[in-house]
Amino acid sequence: MLWLPLAVLPLPASGFSFEDVIDKARTLADESYKAPTPIPAFLRELTYEQYQGIRFKPENSLWLKSDARFQVMLMSPGLYFKHPVVIHEVDAEGVRPITYNKTDYNYTNEELAKRIPADLGHGGFKLTYPLQGPDSRNQFLVFAGASYFRAVGRDNSFGLSARGVAVNTGLPSGEQFPSFTEFWLVRPDAKADRMTVYALLDGRSLTGAYRFDVRTGDNTVMDVQARLFIRSDIEKLGIAPLTSMFFYGGNTARPRGEWRPRVHDSGGLLVHNGVSGEWLWRPLLNPKSLKLDYFQTQSMQGFGLMQRQTDFEDFQDYGANYHRRPSAWVQPKGDWGKGRVVLVQLPTNNETNDNIVAFWTPDEPVREGQSLSFDYSLKVGGPSVSGGDRARAERTFVGDGNRVGGGTVEGAYRVIVDFAGGPLQDLPADAPVTSTVTAGGDAEVIEHFVEFLSPVNRWRLSILAKPAEGQPLALRGFLKKEDEAVSETWSYDIPADNDILGEAP
Repeated sequence: MLWLPLAVLPLPASGFSFEDVIDKARTLADESYKAPTPIPAFLRELTYEQYQGIRFKPENSLWLKSDARFQVMLMSPGLYFKHPVVIHEVDAEGVRPITYNKTDYNYTNEELAKRIPADLGHGGFKLTYPLQGPDSRNQFLVFAGASYFRAVGRDNSFGLSARGVAVNTGLPSGEQFPSFTEFWLVRPDAKADRMTVYALLDGRSLTGAYRFDVRTGDNTVMDVQARLFIRSDIEKLGIAPLTSMFFYGGNTARPRGEWRPRVHDSGGLLVHNGVSGEWLWRPLLNPKSLKLDYFQTQSMQGFGLMQRQTDFEDFQDYGANYHRRPSAWVQPKGDWGKGRVVLVQLPTNNETNDNIVAFWTPDEPVREGQSLSFDYSLKVGGPSVSGGDRARAERTFVGDGNRVGGGTVEGAYRVIVDFAGGPLQDLPADAPVTSTVTAGGDAEVIEHFVEFLSPVNRWRLSILAKPAEGQPLALRGFLKKEDEAVSETWSYDIPADNDILGEAP
């Protein structure tokens, strides 16, 4: 765990700085927790369509009249956004609240509009920037709901989310959802290519002060400073959490009645271990019950949820545009110390539930009264945001190892992994590329081999493996040229309770 001194930061002309937010969070941690005041029940109970009928008028965007590159669109509370937040503007003249005005919105339902209180407050905000040309105003970053925020790069559609912090995610005791309750938006110069957002976080077990230095373009990059003040012991603290959705993919069975090849916001977890230098890839699952995986790291260099399928043909969904969903990469600044990247996978029977969470958690216990500091960069955009230089595991397929095309071993699985890019990119088809594959526990790796797929310029690792009776099958594999690893380490778990194996031929 990294304990950092508070950075000495230049003060805006108003005299307001990150130190002011830190002081508020520290003072708040000494007080008893008070949950945010909820909005009226009829707004919390809106349907998705009803909430979408409340639209902020773009002509009321903050900083519009100055022709600034960065502009702010406000959001109404309702549905998922169950309590108001306070939003301030910070400029050379000082700090002042951004007043809520219900006339800033259009309403498709006039009866609903009549019931909305005049002092309802803000649900969150969206930042816009001319990503698609000088006359455009493209939404690229949204802060709304608990400590959630979502970002996209230039060519993305919105998909996965990030959070300020996660508390006890996946534990039987139940997860806590601290909230950003107050924001300060530092007004940038009209031609500025970056801006700063401060946020105050409050929750039952901790408070926090956050600074987000934001810039956007092909990718959106946020330099994040987080200062946490612990109110009570936390069993599992999640730093830089990412939340996404995986319904099904090429490595899973297609649900009955589904025609699309894949449905997911993210396809896998990537982890870069600083000590070993290993890049580890774990394809995601939609398990039948809660599944938690832990990846031990020392001097962790980064982790992220990635969407590597970026062709329309991979999903065939022109409405959802899953092929345009972004990848997100967390890169620590400084050494966070010993800890683990945690992958939480929950079962879901549709694509509307975010059932995937990934975060870093320290090995050291988190105790009441502690003050913790974590700085990191969060990059959101295309699948290359990690900057990895190894060949990538592009696709994973899993099938019965006891049928034509799979093998002749009852109870075995045929697993296919396609690698591409990196050191493999320009190798000839007869290059001496080989594989290393291992299995956990008493499982047996019956065979594994590599072949070059000339039509798509990929290298295919084919594995036939059999788990111990009634046990899951845990596999790891990578490609090498001579004695040098040239690919990521592909890591995969096939749960014992699955629908993959068919009847014997």
